[in-house]
Amino acid sequence: MTCSPRRKKENDTRKRYEKGERALKMLNPDGASATVTSLKDIAPEMIDFVMEFAYGDVFSRPGLDPKSREIATIAALTALGNAAPQLKWHIGAALNIGVTPQQIIDIMYVSTVYQGFSAGLNGIAAAREAFTEKNIQFTPAKRKEIADRRAFGVKTMDETSKGAGEKVINSLADIAPEMADFILEFAYADVFSRRILSPQETEIVGIAGMCARATQRPQLIVHIKAGLNVGLTRQQIIEIIDQMSVYAGFPAALNGLSAAREAFAPPAAQ
Repeated sequence: MTCSPRRKKENDTRKRYEKGERALKMLNPDGASATVTSLKDIAPEMIDFVMEFAYGDVFSRPGLDPKSREIATIAALTALGNAAPQLKWHIGAALNIGVTPQQIIDIMYVSTVYQGFSAGLNGIAAAREAFTEKNIQFTPAKRKEIADRRAFGVKTMDETSKGAGEKVINSLADIAPEMADFILEFAYADVFSRRILSPQETEIVGIAGMCARATQRPQLIVHIKAGLNVGLTRQQIIEIIDQMSVYAGFPAALNGLSAAREAFAPPAAQ
């Protein structure tokens, strides 16, 4: 079997390492040296894997900007719920490159919709630690009043998920109509409409978190389509999923790519 790699090859290991080191230092000036110090006495090859693959090959790709990559990483680690030290580190890194404290908190709100309150609350606890370490004085944004939450949820859903979201709502009428209310009033009206995160950033959180969890394929397909609806490109979505190979593993990323293939297919082929 002959494989034909699409990306430009960088066979010079030193160049890959240096590219990854630059990316890591951009996120955290002490990040590269801390990685080396923590691993050199027990797993020196892991240092190379982190620098060369995670940051040199994947993070440094031009198809997604660094802020979006960190939003995706925070969403993935929050969804997984098993890597609190890394989640706190990436929250700090995101703050270093311009993601605001309120945006971090809103990532947790969106993650609560997709992965549950436990995931959201644990993510907020990690954010609190990261904010404290950076001496950030944080005043949360005030919640806006919504007169008709259901109507506002329908409006927000139409702006994002469109037909795919409506199909989900309609499918619940004969078995769990209250769930349709919860989705419209809580997910779309209370959370997604906040606009602390842009519509594109909100869908990055959804795609990354569901891809990392690897148990939500139907919903992942819906939100890949929603990502396209709000202006994410196919390439940006593929970059989000590719990045999940670093944080959730290759099976999760491969399953995500399979979902993307289905979401990208013309309606007649679905």
